[in-house]
Amino acid sequence: MLTIQRRALISARLARDGEVVAKRMADELNLSEDTIRRDLREMAAEGLLKRVHGGALPLVPPLPNFAARQEIAGDVKRRLGQKAAAMIEAGQTIFLDGGTSNAEIARALPRDMRLTVVTHSPTIAAELERHEAEVILIGGRLYKHSMVATGAAALAAIAGIRADLFFLGVTAIHPAHGVSTGDFEEAAVKRAILGQAAETYVLATVEKFDAVSPHHVAAIPELSGFIVPNEISDGMLVPYDGTDIAIIGA
Repeated sequence: MLTIQRRALISARLARDGEVVAKRMADELNLSEDTIRRDLREMAAEGLLKRVHGGALPLVPPLPNFAARQEIAGDVKRRLGQKAAAMIEAGQTIFLDGGTSNAEIARALPRDMRLTVVTHSPTIAAELERHEAEVILIGGRLYKHSMVATGAAALAAIAGIRADLFFLGVTAIHPAHGVSTGDFEEAAVKRAILGQAAETYVLATVEKFDAVSPHHVAAIPELSGFIVPNEISDGMLVPYDGTDIAIIGA
């Protein structure tokens, strides 16, 4: 088999499964594992995939900084935020993850609604300055890329709080590999919050689907639902048919 043919198969497998396991692919193609590993190294050097132990993952482009992300898909994020805010009831305790989509939830909340909002994002907390909501700000080491607190102090505080709803921010969504994000400590905080929430929803813009980021947050069955733009193609949502996850259009 020619190198170009192997690379095409590797790319197709990444697109289909969200990963390539070197040994498995070598067995399927009746090739040596060293051959596949060499292909993966060369493709990684060319910026075509991300090498990991035992195989490869799709390459996820680095996100722009927080300020730049506020300008991306602004209208779509506003619609998603408004739909999420409409799900929230007075008297509830909700946890808002960091991120520009979740900032739109805070902006869409009625100012006179009495509830408790827990967040580890100072930018989210600032959005609620003029609201009647009680705001609990979780502290810790500030991860400036996402403007959220991480680390042991954040995890300890989260362990003492139970939330009715958690609106989770992620960078990638995949039917086999679940939801993931780009930072190890941020992923740990997200997992901790999810464990303390009765229901968890993800505001999911189109570019997050069929992607995998380096750090796993949760499997799809651990989530309650996705809030997605109405214009998303049906094909992107087909892998979630037959599951218990709710798909809510906005």
